[in-house]
Amino acid sequence: MAFIGLDENLNVQEDLIRYMVEAVLQKNKQELAMLERDVKPLENITKPFYKITHAEAVKKLKELGSDIKEGDDMGADDETILTKQYDNPIFVTHYPKEVKAFYMKRDPNDNARVLCADLLAPEGYGEIIGGSQREDNFDELLKRIKEHNLPQSAFEWYLDLRKYGSVPHGGFGFGLERITAWVCGIPHIRETIPFPRTINRLNP
Repeated sequence: MAFIGLDENLNVQEDLIRYMVEAVLQKNKQELAMLERDVKPLENITKPFYKITHAEAVKKLKELGSDIKEGDDMGADDETILTKQYDNPIFVTHYPKEVKAFYMKRDPNDNARVLCADLLAPEGYGEIIGGSQREDNFDELLKRIKEHNLPQSAFEWYLDLRKYGSVPHGGFGFGLERITAWVCGIPHIRETIPFPRTINRLNP
């Protein structure tokens, strides 16, 4: 999305997830009943989503018994522990630069962190969306590629998008199977994949 900052990015994500969940609650009550899904947690979607920084998440996780360190990324176990403390989705923002992709823009107020967020679903489900502000400065982007020891030749096409000027922009990607698992109350993501790869089937 062009001409967008982190806050606007999160607003779009929140509106999207709220729309999706409300639509399912409205149109698929019968299916949710068949799955024996308790819909009360989903009805909380009308409330604003929580927002905490990565530093705040690490502090809370340590209090809950996790051995996570300040510069660590959050693993699935940490996400499960954290999301069981909330009754609504949580944005975890401003991760350390070391654990995020080179194209994420650095926080102008803290060069050690990037302008990003993961959206975690409650009830122990964890990450359903990952997004960030993108680096729009060509020189900074080239510098990040070198810092990450990536082959510049593989990213020439990406650099060309910034070479002659760009605009502030951001984006996100959501995991459809993860969202399905959470909304339907399914315990494992493998049960939500329409075309899983198994030892006996590679296609489609």
